[in-house]
Amino acid sequence: MKKNTRISNLHRKFAERSWNDTFQLVRRCMEKSRDESKPCELIARALDRLQEVLQAPTMDNTKSRLEMIAKRQGMDFYCTDVTCYLTADIFYLEVLLLPSGEVQDVKMALHRERPAPSRSLLRLLRSNNFSEFSVRLGEPFAQYNIPGDSETKSKMLKSIKSLWKDLQQISDMPKEPKCFEAQIDLINNGRVGFLMAEKQDYPPSLYFYISPNDCLKNSELSLEELLEFKPAVQVNQATIGVGDLIHKLQMTSLISEAPQLDTHSCPAVAALGEVSNETLPACFLLRLKTPIPVLSHIVERVGQITGVTIPDCDLQWAPLPKLLINASASAKSPSEPLDGQEIFTVVFPEGGMHTYVLADSSWDAPAQRAALLASVPFTQLAHVSAVLELLRHQCVFNTLLRSCLTQSASPASVCDLHFEVRPESTTSISVTFCQPHIDSLAVLLVNIPNPRQITCQLFGGGFYDSSYPMLDEYTSMVLTSCMSIPVAMRALYCRLEETTSCPTTAVAENDQLSPEMDTDGHSPAASQSAA
Repeated sequence: MKKNTRISNLHRKFAERSWNDTFQLVRRCMEKSRDESKPCELIARALDRLQEVLQAPTMDNTKSRLEMIAKRQGMDFYCTDVTCYLTADIFYLEVLLLPSGEVQDVKMALHRERPAPSRSLLRLLRSNNFSEFSVRLGEPFAQYNIPGDSETKSKMLKSIKSLWKDLQQISDMPKEPKCFEAQIDLINNGRVGFLMAEKQDYPPSLYFYISPNDCLKNSELSLEELLEFKPAVQVNQATIGVGDLIHKLQMTSLISEAPQLDTHSCPAVAALGEVSNETLPACFLLRLKTPIPVLSHIVERVGQITGVTIPDCDLQWAPLPKLLINASASAKSPSEPLDGQEIFTVVFPEGGMHTYVLADSSWDAPAQRAALLASVPFTQLAHVSAVLELLRHQCVFNTLLRSCLTQSASPASVCDLHFEVRPESTTSISVTFCQPHIDSLAVLLVNIPNPRQITCQLFGGGFYDSSYPMLDEYTSMVLTSCMSIPVAMRALYCRLEETTSCPTTAVAENDQLSPEMDTDGHSPAASQSAA
């Protein structure tokens, strides 16, 4: 009764007040937060809810929401009659409002630099998508969140800008290709990947790996749309961060304006000691937008290349398949644990089903322990290419293994084939299965010696020796094209059924068969699309 009376009294007290008065009251409560650096989260959510209910923008409403976003990001906020300023130590944002409260323009700039229009942030604010606006604003805020005094911040900003300039020059040599296929090739094979040029509202990003299968699935998208398709593309941002140790960092470009090219058509890079440099309590960082599960030997190799050890306290180790399952957006349901092993069901759209078994004991070995890598510290431009090559290698390994770990939402009632997947080394895995028409096991050894090469070797009794090289080459070609172990195993199994059901005919056909063609006269790409 007392609670109901109290609510009734509050209703009467505020019945005659305007929404503007209510907003002002909530904002005054926020200013009394116990933590002066951040607003009270409960009151902030209450204010968000009030503003969402009032769909029609007003000048006070828009200003209030921008102020809330600024405080949540740790930025300062002030405004004039029609302009709001969200300021951080390194950059600031201008939001120009119309008298109705609608957003007229958005500009962003580093301090003491001329502001440039931000079409992406303007689009978000005009659509009243303040939540996504806050997320996007957090990216440059994290990029330019450089601690230290003003002199140190200035030096660190100058250093990272010099690195960005060099990365852009390398990415543009040879000149940036315009066709979709060439740009995808640059992502996977370029020395520093594909560098998306810096925009005022979006830090420069290095796109360094995309699976060929993801390219096929999203071939109708433009490159810009594909780069926004986060699960498909691996991307990082080069930034700078403070550390406990001091490092010598470049303060100017290491590549001349008219650089000489080496034998690989890459610009010559000056030694760090030959250009202006500073010793700072900082290092560069390759900050991964989506953390990558990497094996322990990759972490060790990265540290050897950069000379900067990745702190073990920042890494949580687990078997690689478990990290891939947790990080995979396609894992709609968990696997089925059974006697120390994980079982995954893969259903093909046109019919048929495989199960893939991963024994916990084999993947829990020390060499197969992995951790989610979120950033890589480094100190020199030359480190970037070598580090990206290691990350690409791990991404290829992860893509192949992940193809076996997708648990179908509605598996078929009867499974066609069963496979066991085991690690053989840090760069190879084996797939064991029963041969068709023969009471014998076969093993397909998949080797990934580098990010651009996948080779397969088939072992097992019951085959005719002359068919082995053709089967190995055929399986390697299919797996390289589709980057899917289930698709490749289905193609191999179909070929084995033909070989074991009529060996004489099959061997004769194999002798005449080009490695570029399937048994039905179609290319492996056609077989893959059919699969």
